Amino acid sequence: MERELVIGGFYRHFKNKLYQVKGIAYHSETKEKMVVYQALYGDYSLYVRPYDMFMSEVDHVKYPDVKQIYRFEQVFLDGSQSQENLRGDLDSVSQQDYSENRTDEEDGRRDQKKDGILDEQVDSRLIRFLDTDTYQEKLKYLETIKDNLDDKIIDAMAASLDTEVPQGKIYDRFVSLKKVISAHAKYECTRLRNK
Repeated sequence: MERELVIGGFYRHFKNKLYQVKGIAYHSETKEKMVVYQALYGDYSLYVRPYDMFMSEVDHVKYPDVKQIYRFEQVFLDGSQSQENLRGDLDSVSQQDYSENRTDEEDGRRDQKKDGILDEQVDSRLIRFLDTDTYQEKLKYLETIKDNLDDKIIDAMAASLDTEVPQGKIYDRFVSLKKVISAHAKYECTRLRNK
């Protein structure tokens, strides 16, 4: 049975980092199918990887200690997977430094990681935000953490909604993000009423 890629889905790399698939792209010259995905840690960078490589199995000869079958495996933030297990996995980002032949996205940043510049753990505020089922719930949760926001978490929350919040003071950015979510919530209520 062939695995299907889920656009918008969350995937854990075998090195224990979380990503969200943003879409499919095609190389302009070769027409090779590529996966566009975003890190949910560090600076939330976007990456592109050949589709076949993204969907491939882990080389268990090269990485015999890895239990994960596929290079990227889908994880569910909607309760279909134990949230405690997922958070535990993400909070204890593997201390092992699997060195793949300079093909993984963290490779170009390996020196920064060793210097402690990058924060490799997924922010629990982001996980809780992503766990919400409706935009109304996102609004309520955002209100509860409004005094504990920073630029990084606002950028991550905005990215999860496929939007950007203009730079500025934290409170102003909070208000902008809240307006975006409110607009989604309004549409969500109208759409549900029309069904």
